[in-house]
Amino acid sequence: MAREGLHFNEKQIKIASKMIDKLRTSIDILYYFLEHKKDQTFVIVLISAKEIDLYDLLKNEKRETDMLFKINKEENLHAVLCQKTKVEGGYRFAERVLRKILLSGGHSIYTVALEVRTTKYAIKEVILRLTDAYFQARSENKEGEIVFRSLY
Repeated sequence: MAREGLHFNEKQIKIASKMIDKLRTSIDILYYFLEHKKDQTFVIVLISAKEIDLYDLLKNEKRETDMLFKINKEENLHAVLCQKTKVEGGYRFAERVLRKILLSGGHSIYTVALEVRTTKYAIKEVILRLTDAYFQARSENKEGEIVFRSLY
C-alpha cells in the first residue's frame, strides 16, 4: 500500500480515533510534566502481536509509572506510555518485550516507539504520527523490528 502523508483506510481511521480517545488525557498530563518539571521526556510504545496474551505480558513488563492501554482487540494492539523515559530506555523496554513475545510463541510483531521531548506538537498530532509510523511499519513488513522516532 502506497503511503502519502496521513492517508488511512477506514479500519486505520477507527484505530487512530480510538487511540486519540484513549491516550489524549494521559498525554496531556505528561505534557504538563514536560512543561513544568525538568527531564520529563516520555516514550509511547505501540505494539501488536499474534498468538499471545500481549496485555498480560505488557502488564508484567511495564514499570509502576508506565500506563498500559488496550487499543484494538482484533489487532491485539496496545500502547504503553513510559514516563521519564528517553530513547535508550524506550528502546530497551521494546527490545525486552519483543524477546519475551518470541520466547512465548508470539509472532507477527510490529513495534513502534515515539520519544516525546517537547510540547510544541498538538497531542492529536503526536498520536497520529505514532499511528502513521505503525501503519507504515506494517505496510513495509517491518515485522520483528522496532521502529523508533523522536519529536523534539
